[in-house]
Amino acid sequence: MGKSKAALQDELDNLKADYVRIQSDMDKLEYVRGRVSSAEAQLIRLEKEIAHIYKQLEAFD
Repeated sequence: MGKSKAALQDELDNLKADYVRIQSDMDKLEYVRGRVSSAEAQLIRLEKEIAHIYKQLEAFD
């Protein structure tokens, strides 16, 4: 078995906080092309990590 449910929940909360922060940074950048594409790549990576943790959490139910 991997991480505990509590550890996964903590990780999920951290990822969501990062996601919101990056999204807000993107809004502030007002689409300076190079930096926004980097932020978009980070959001995509975070979405995948969040989805992966949700799958792991489902296994507890």
